[in-house]
Amino acid sequence: MRIKMRALNALMYGALLLAAGAVFAAEPEAGAEEATATNWKAWHADFDIANRDALQRGARNFANYCLGCHSLKYERYSRLGQDLGIPPDLLNKYLVQPGDKDTNYILTSMPAADAEAWFGKTPPDLSLMARARGTDYLYRFLKTFYVDPTRQTGANNLQLPATAMPHVLSELEGLKKPVYKSVEKKNEDGKTTTEQVFDHFEQVAPGRMNAEEYDAFVRDTVAFLSYVGEPAQIQRHSLGIWVVLFLLVFTWLAWLLKKEYWKDVR
Repeated sequence: MRIKMRALNALMYGALLLAAGAVFAAEPEAGAEEATATNWKAWHADFDIANRDALQRGARNFANYCLGCHSLKYERYSRLGQDLGIPPDLLNKYLVQPGDKDTNYILTSMPAADAEAWFGKTPPDLSLMARARGTDYLYRFLKTFYVDPTRQTGANNLQLPATAMPHVLSELEGLKKPVYKSVEKKNEDGKTTTEQVFDHFEQVAPGRMNAEEYDAFVRDTVAFLSYVGEPAQIQRHSLGIWVVLFLLVFTWLAWLLKKEYWKDVR
């Protein structure tokens, strides 16, 4: 009887822990850095992966601005259309590239040899980039391009310094330059040195979008890349709600069973 009681208690407490973990998993960490214009490393790509409209916009953004150089070699057009609720006629009209079929994988038409000659390296496949680097990394990467005349492409990036990728979204965001401030720092030997630290971006030339519109554009694009990295996560997230509800009901039943077993024990 003691073994049964211990097993029952373990099941009940385990269910409680799982349910509590699912409920509080989305809560922000204590002491998290505040995202400001100066503290760009604290910027987060907040988006709702279940928002089909955002994912559809992200697919459009990728097809228009990314597919010329980058592929999604693990994603088919047909799977994308099915998951995002895009009718076949619209999928073929706006997303499927000329000469491709909706059953094909999403591949760039740029030859790898030409890409390497132009950029110094072949642009990476982005199928798993969101999982490898994280969505916050991608968000910050697309938000921290700046003008750099010393680079061959004329642009550089705070998130990935000396990146080979040109700022392909400059027509939307416009051009900006970084502004630095002098900060005194005391070394281990006690001497004080002055170093330049990033403070904020200064707009040099406007783009077709204002800051809010461009930010929404980037978030939609990152959301789409997050979906591509794990297409099943949309179903997984919706299923998770029912799993948590089941655990809560199971915990209640386990508590009733425990109460029934122990009602005669004094």
